Order: sequence, then structure tokens, then C-alpha cells
Amino acid sequence: MTWPKINALRIVFALLALVCMITIFSFSGENSERSSETSGKVTETVVELTVKDYKEKTPQEQESIKDKFTFYVRKCAHFTLYMCLGFCVSMCVGRRRIWSLSSAAALFFCFLYAVSDELHQSFVPGRSCEFRDVMIDTSGALTGTLISFVMISIAGAFMKQRRTSHSPAAEPKQ
Repeated sequence: MTWPKINALRIVFALLALVCMITIFSFSGENSERSSETSGKVTETVVELTVKDYKEKTPQEQESIKDKFTFYVRKCAHFTLYMCLGFCVSMCVGRRRIWSLSSAAALFFCFLYAVSDELHQSFVPGRSCEFRDVMIDTSGALTGTLISFVMISIAGAFMKQRRTSHSPAAEPKQ
């Protein structure tokens, strides 16, 4: 059995994946009041940036607008955090085919972490375990994985072009 080559870049992405996992665990450990406060600040910022004349509206209108945005902001947070996790885990695995056992294992790892995250939330006061969130999380991880494939492909093409342009065969004969 041969072990895959482990390089510094893979270690960096493994550490970044760990940071993502700790961040997700930390957010999931917040009780409902604290979680609502955290997402409320983000929602307020998003609403102020996207809704024209938000500051001029009545407090009741502002609250109604924030209520409509809250769900989407929270689900986008799920998606984004898991997109980062999926990207980092995929980069840890390294170069491979998109339809491979390694790719499936990376995505399955993120799915299992999403399931464990939702189970963790079920033990936090005021929080719940939702299958919909597992699917949003997994979709984010899949997106991160696909982004990593694009980046790996671009880097591979760049490196190939660079090798070709620096090879003796590519130099003009005199």
C-alpha cells in the first residue's frame, strides 16, 4: 500500500478545514437567542445595503423587511460556511477526477459533518435539527468542491503551459 504524497499545501487546507469545522461547531453551539442576535446583525447590514430608503421607513416597516430577510441570510450562512468547508476538504484530497471515489469521500465527509452539526444543534436550547439544513450544507460543500476543481484545473493548465514554454523543445533553434 502506498500513501498519497502529503505536501505543505494539503496541510494548510487541512488546517483551514479544521478552522471551518470549529467555526461551524461554535455557531451551532449558540442558543437560539444568541444565534438570532448574531444573524440579526448580519441581516441588518444586508438589508441596509440592499433595500433602498431602509433608514427612512417606519420601525414597523423595517422590522417586517428584516423578518423577510432573516431566513435567507441564515440559509446563505449555512451554504457559505459549508462551501468553504467543501473547498478546503476537496483541496486536501488534491488533484483527481471529478467523478472519483476520492471526490465522493470528500463530499460524504462534509455531509456527515452537516448531519453531526444538526444533531449537535438539537441539544442546544431553542435550536432544532433540520434535514433541510443538511441539504443546504451539502449543497454548499458540493459547490465548494466544484470551485476547487475549477481552480485545480486552471492551476494545472497554467503549470502545463509554463512547463511547455520552458522546455528545450519550445525554444527556437538557431
